[in-house]
Amino acid sequence: MKLKNLAVLAAAFMLGSCDKDFLEPDSLSTFDNQYIYSNVDDARKGVNAIYSYFNQDAFRSRLSNNMTGNTDIEHQSGWTSNGDRYQIWNLEALDSNRDLNIVWTYAYQAIRDANISIEGILASSALQSSDVTVQNTMYHLLGEAYTLRAYWYSMLIFYFGDVPYVTQAPVAGGEFLLPKADRNEILSAEIDALIEIESQMKWADEVRYGIEQVNREYTLGMIARLSLQRGGYYLKPDLTMNRSSDYQQYYAIAKEYAQKLIELKDRPLPTDFRQIFLNNATFQSPVNSEILFEVPFSLNSGDVGWNIGIAVDGGPTASHDYGSGGNYMAMPVTYYLSFDSNDKRRDVTCGLYKINTSFEQTFVEGPMNISQGKWSRAFLETPPGASTAKSTGINWPMMRFADVLLMFAEAENELNGPTALAQDALKRVRQRAFDEADWAEMVDGYVAGISGSKDSFFEAIVDERAWEFGGEMIRKYELIRWGIYSEKVQQTVEDLKKLADDAYAGVGDLPDYMYWKLDENGDFMVLNPDYKVAAPPDETWNQVPFLLDLHDDTNTYDEWITRDWENYYDGPAPGVARYIFPIPNVAVESSQGMLKNDGYGFN
Repeated sequence: MKLKNLAVLAAAFMLGSCDKDFLEPDSLSTFDNQYIYSNVDDARKGVNAIYSYFNQDAFRSRLSNNMTGNTDIEHQSGWTSNGDRYQIWNLEALDSNRDLNIVWTYAYQAIRDANISIEGILASSALQSSDVTVQNTMYHLLGEAYTLRAYWYSMLIFYFGDVPYVTQAPVAGGEFLLPKADRNEILSAEIDALIEIESQMKWADEVRYGIEQVNREYTLGMIARLSLQRGGYYLKPDLTMNRSSDYQQYYAIAKEYAQKLIELKDRPLPTDFRQIFLNNATFQSPVNSEILFEVPFSLNSGDVGWNIGIAVDGGPTASHDYGSGGNYMAMPVTYYLSFDSNDKRRDVTCGLYKINTSFEQTFVEGPMNISQGKWSRAFLETPPGASTAKSTGINWPMMRFADVLLMFAEAENELNGPTALAQDALKRVRQRAFDEADWAEMVDGYVAGISGSKDSFFEAIVDERAWEFGGEMIRKYELIRWGIYSEKVQQTVEDLKKLADDAYAGVGDLPDYMYWKLDENGDFMVLNPDYKVAAPPDETWNQVPFLLDLHDDTNTYDEWITRDWENYYDGPAPGVARYIFPIPNVAVESSQGMLKNDGYGFN
């Protein structure tokens, strides 16, 4: 790949000056590479440059949420437009797609800056300083750079498959025309680099920015996550799903490093599931708690609460000052109804309400518009202004401790079956989801019931990860590595059709209509969240069609049911979700023949 337009030398380094300024860097244009990494303070500024790419649209509104559907628990309609994001949602993106181009471009810019930091720190005398504090800090900064580089390679592989593997900082006269490297080789090398550095990194409670910067917890979690990606399934150019023969080796690595984190830095899961995400909106970032690392958006940046979360109608005529926010990825009603009635995560994850211009909660516009309820600009303690939209400042969680527990349970099951270790990790996650009075049935009894075989335990892990991480936009990557992407979305369509059929026929005990109102405190209430009632108890309840709204008199089913996921199981190869996208034409044209879009049905 021809990287001359990305290969900005050390003069492009950026710095940050306060807790959230990783993403608002200033120029460090007067210093050379050798000076920057000669001391801790300037080395910190150099590494901060890598974080700046989280503040580009490539991440804040694309990789974090916008590009991560459709799945069995999140969806959006791609066939209604030819716009860039619609092409991606419909798995029909062209090589001229601008969203793909910015992801590719900024990913390699972040990798470039990571490589500059890695080489600068490794060559620095400060890395071997007699001052233990200086030496330890330099090693931690090195770990940050390696971990951030690994993140961007993971994303490039999920979206483009085999990609050029750049591990050296740009130098005058260097070779920047690189061919694609095998995705397994890239992942293996990145995993090895993190394994080598993680023990020399600091915990979140030992670093200045806590969970708002990469820390040892997150790096250990990333070793597990990357190992499951490496050991999982992936799409080959001939449109078949494949898994490497050495996959169990990487499940063993995932187990080892998830277990290492659990043993070295265990913590109880916070009992209040809602508070985990309210912390994002109230700018609280507790260490030794649930979130291991979150992207630290500054107060005038970030799209959380604008294109993801509870929808808010605002604007200059609104009676409130919270501004406007929508929700690009809604929750299928099949997902909402998959929760147990007593699972506390359901009503946190799935928003049945929106907020109107009068700042009142009102029922969403049908079952296709269930919001990701974990975030909302309305949760902000200080309203950002009536005419605001983007840039809420709400941080984005990159990994939680519950993820580590479930990765451990999955890896242990794959290697040894549903052992007591695997069961206990799953139980820890489920215990938070239910009142203690329900643990005998919903935790101990449930886990015992699904632990009869390796396959049934795996299916339970698939379900649990859906219930735990809905709206956090990691499901796509999980379905890919499990090799069940197409299967799961096709089952979602069939289940939606059955819900529509049953509602239209008047059979079953699920809510054809829902009844809602605001209580005396103005709080939103639903009478029958997951069951049918013949009539409300009094006239204070508002009736809205729910499952009945899935039926269409002309087409039998609402068109979004039959078309939103169609290309995910009936695309170029039936039964395969072609989640790989073409390399942007700009990169292909500048590669002087090194890169081309071959395979995957692109030509």
